[in-house]
Amino acid sequence: MALSKLENLYRQMILEHATHPHHHGVLDKADQDIELRNPTCGDVLQLQIELKGGKVADIAFSGSGCTISQASASMMTDEVIGKTPEQIAKMVVAFSEMVTGDEPDDVDEILGDAAILAGVAQFPARIKCATLAWKAVYQATKTDDKKATLGFLHHDE
Repeated sequence: MALSKLENLYRQMILEHATHPHHHGVLDKADQDIELRNPTCGDVLQLQIELKGGKVADIAFSGSGCTISQASASMMTDEVIGKTPEQIAKMVVAFSEMVTGDEPDDVDEILGDAAILAGVAQFPARIKCATLAWKAVYQATKTDDKKATLGFLHHDE
């Protein structure tokens, strides 16, 4: 059975981001540094963020993990640069809803290229892999007033 063009694009983008991740490495000047783990798959993600003027000025991630977690982290870093913590919180909620099958109408506008990961919803065992980087960026940029609205992101995997 031949894959549709969209399925091929999905696979190509994920493989490209996983094998050649964007913003992979360590920041010299990080305001926030967080490590999260996904014990289900063995993913380990170290995320560093530099904030300037209330926005993400630079971001980097390192660690190891499956293809989905690495690709998701790469795509996430591309999308959050220049965003405020409030914008990032909206992105994290949209991403979480998308990969659990409750895709928001404006997901492409909110998530940009990371919306291609909507296909993860077909593989429930991979949802934790895909959301790891998004949970990390949320936790690294959260403010106290977001705790109530995004409480579902605070549980340990």
